[in-house]
Formats: sequence, C-alpha cells, structure tokens
Amino acid sequence: MTMEREVERRSPVLLPGKIVDTTVRDHWTVVLSYADEGLGPWLVDLSHGRRWDFQGLSLAEAIPTGWPKLPDAPGGVVLSTGGLVGRIGPRQALLWTFGDESTIQPKVSVATEVTEGTLCIALLGRDIFRIAEKLTRLDLTAPCRRTPFLLLGPFAHITCQIVVSSHDPERGAFLVSCARGFGHDMVHALLSAGKEYGMRPAGEKRFMDFFQLH
Repeated sequence: MTMEREVERRSPVLLPGKIVDTTVRDHWTVVLSYADEGLGPWLVDLSHGRRWDFQGLSLAEAIPTGWPKLPDAPGGVVLSTGGLVGRIGPRQALLWTFGDESTIQPKVSVATEVTEGTLCIALLGRDIFRIAEKLTRLDLTAPCRRTPFLLLGPFAHITCQIVVSSHDPERGAFLVSCARGFGHDMVHALLSAGKEYGMRPAGEKRFMDFFQLH
C-alpha cells in the first residue's frame, strides 16, 4: 500500500525568540505570537500568505471578485482586509494576501503564484524608517508619495518589492518581499540594523492587530 505524504510548507526564515502560539494553515506552520514582543518596533514573517505576480494585458481581470480595483498608476497600492493589490507597471502587478485567505485564486493565466519562492516580512512601529535608512537609499518616507505605495529596488543589497503603508513615525509600517534564497541574509541584516532600536520578532497576530484586519 502506498501512503500519501502530507505536504509541509516552511518559511524561508526562522526568527529568534520563544514561540507562544502557532496554527497550521494550508500546510504552513504560522507563528501567531512570541513571548515578550515588547512595544516595538517589530519584525513579522508573513511568508505563508499567498502572493501572486501578474504580467500581461488583462491585469484588471485577474483580480479576484470582491477585491479592490487595481490602481491605474504604477506604484499605486490598495489595501483591504484580505491583503493588497499593487501596480508595478503597465503590464505588471502583484497581489499579496493576509491572514486566512488560502482560497483566494486569481482568475486568469496572467497570474503566477510566487508564495513558496519568496520571502515576505513586515516592519511595524516606531523607528522602522531609521532602521531602513541603514539598508537602502530608497526614500520610504518621501512626503510627495501618498501611502500606501510600491517601490522596487535594492534593500540590504537585495532586489525587493517594498510596500509602504504608513509614514507615521510612531506607527510606521512597510512590507518587503524578495527571493526565498535571500531570506536568511535579509533577516540577519534587519535584526542587526534594528538591534539599537530594540526591534523584536512578533507573530502574525501583532500584524493583524496593527492593521485591525479582523
């Protein structure tokens, strides 16, 4: 008799800290909280959330029913309770999901799921842009940009997709996604840069509470 092997998906990174609560979702072990997460800033692993890149002429048609309309201008992003959609260029876009959105599926063939091939992390709270200044020349707090917005470029010398959702000095927030193979180097660079500001790992619940995504 042949036994089916159960699928097990793993994040490309393991953040330091004592894990308090986890759940299994779509074969991913998701850390919901860590002990002593503190008052921020926080580093949250969101790699388990499903993500797609879109490329083609029919980008708007790829957005699932019930999701916000894809922005017209490159760099535009729209946040919703289930995730975000962003336009990279005339023929390129992305969709990232948050929380329990494992059933989401884009409609057409222009979508390529990149979840298991990429890392996705969030930086939340005070001092995160001071931390970012150590790792990129990209201006994540440009006053001319209305949040949320999308940038492409080097972060910790790694090519990334970056979504800035808040400029607030005390409640700043941005997300970074890059190729899975750079995950260890990215997290090491962030923890080193954030050490003087007391940055700590936090679980998905911290992210969901921060954005009130319930």
